[in-house]
Amino acid sequence: MKAKIKNDFIDLSKPLDISIPLSGKASNVNAWYVKHPKIEPHTDGEYVGKVSEGASTNFNDIWFNPHAHGTHTECVGHITEEFHSVNQSLKQYFFKAEVITLAPEKYQDDWVISRKQLQYALGNKKREALVIRTLPNMIDKLSKQYSNTNAPYLLEEAVEYLVAKGIEHLLIDLPSVDKEKDGGALLAHNAFWCTSGEIRKQATITEFIYVPNSVKDGKYFLNLQVAPFENDASPSRPVLYKIED
Repeated sequence: MKAKIKNDFIDLSKPLDISIPLSGKASNVNAWYVKHPKIEPHTDGEYVGKVSEGASTNFNDIWFNPHAHGTHTECVGHITEEFHSVNQSLKQYFFKAEVITLAPEKYQDDWVISRKQLQYALGNKKREALVIRTLPNMIDKLSKQYSNTNAPYLLEEAVEYLVAKGIEHLLIDLPSVDKEKDGGALLAHNAFWCTSGEIRKQATITEFIYVPNSVKDGKYFLNLQVAPFENDASPSRPVLYKIED
């Protein structure tokens, strides 16, 4: 089935899911010094919510943190005193996106994505969303334990460039756009949401994606699916659709 969006055609039967699923295993991708998520049968006295143990249905409790345990989309409420819900901030779900692949550069003692790299990758392209795949792009991104690894991040000047380019939805395959331990500065987050000026309440950041190597760099339509949590962040499922010639 094909659909027409802004004079472009996409094949709805060919989705490219770039989310990381959440499981109750210790091997689930993880960051920010918390335990792995849990998916367990609900118990109440002698009742165990599991068909194999006599219940009529499987009835699981799920414990997780959206920021630590997989693909999630966050709004400015992640870093403000005032409450903002991603469920209220994100009102559209299809965006013209660009997928780019970058190898982080050495900067002081870190590995980073710079303004120069983004300028080269984007050029004069006008996009609503940007999907960044970092190298190396190994399958271990689906289960990596990121706590205390000082993962690559975006420099503040790089994010300022994206804002100037009109990027409203930023997606990356890292646990954060910011340095793991930066004393709470959160320079990239603050720059992306313009917290020192007119806050970009409609803008979102999606972290912990995984873009398979089979997905080529270039122009796509992004369907950003977010679970309706009234929270600063929510588990999400970004899906790409190749634009038909």
